[in-house]
Amino acid sequence: MPTVRTALGDVPAFELVEPAEVRIPFVFCSPHSGSDYPLDLIAATRLTGEAVRRSEDLFVDRLFDFVPALGAPLLAARFPRAYLDVNREPYELDPAMFTEALPDYANAGSIRVAGGLGTIPRIVAENEEIYRAALPLSEGLRRIETVYKPFHQVLEDALDRTRQRFGMAILVDCHSMPSSVRALPGGRRPDMVIGDRFGTSAAGRLVTIATSRLAALGYDVARNKPYAGGFITERYGRPPVGFHAIQIEINRALYADERAYLPHEGFALLRDRLAAFVAGFAADVEAEYLQPAAAAAE
Repeated sequence: MPTVRTALGDVPAFELVEPAEVRIPFVFCSPHSGSDYPLDLIAATRLTGEAVRRSEDLFVDRLFDFVPALGAPLLAARFPRAYLDVNREPYELDPAMFTEALPDYANAGSIRVAGGLGTIPRIVAENEEIYRAALPLSEGLRRIETVYKPFHQVLEDALDRTRQRFGMAILVDCHSMPSSVRALPGGRRPDMVIGDRFGTSAAGRLVTIATSRLAALGYDVARNKPYAGGFITERYGRPPVGFHAIQIEINRALYADERAYLPHEGFALLRDRLAAFVAGFAADVEAEYLQPAAAAAE
């Protein structure tokens, strides 16, 4: 069974792990790897056993737990995606999920809501319905006010501090994808996908550096297909004003037994290679973006 908490108040809903010294212009975010399941969610779900965990980005927070040692903060959700999805607009809500009518400001017509994957998800992976009955609207709004909005405020503040220090901030939004991910033309299923909202959320050179660094480590890397980045990438990626956001999706087969919800022998190797990737990416950014600026100021 997943880890069960009597309420989110028993443990932090999310955690920002700060480095002892900020040394690189990056902020890392893992919004879908939370595995602390509130007891009220367990009581309300129609799913049994581990089935409610099918939407977790398994262990992604642990794959990137080295980044504070490299000089960047890591924001990680502790709440599960089945409870609340912070990679959505704040009010992407499905009216069929609630016992009362939605407020006028809710976005009930998005593609993500239609697919069951709104801010309060209706399904987990494999189209399994989460809840046995409709929820009070007050419960959905409470999750948004007490967890969603504070999460985004912490993320925005971390990005602002980073840009103030370096003149730029690079958000890396960290996710994992099932090994059964939809194949690209030719049957290709990449190891990783870098998303930049089709060139809008980050400078093209940064995306090229990230893709090249991962490919040099031996990974098959795709760009924007099948994942171009979600709300977080879109919301925080504003290259003209120094905020860059990329999403990285990692094929779970590289590091986990997806059915047993356990890391396998590939986990340590992948984590080490990701650390090499981040260190190399940061060195390239310093050489190409930070040192010229410093030299120009002298």
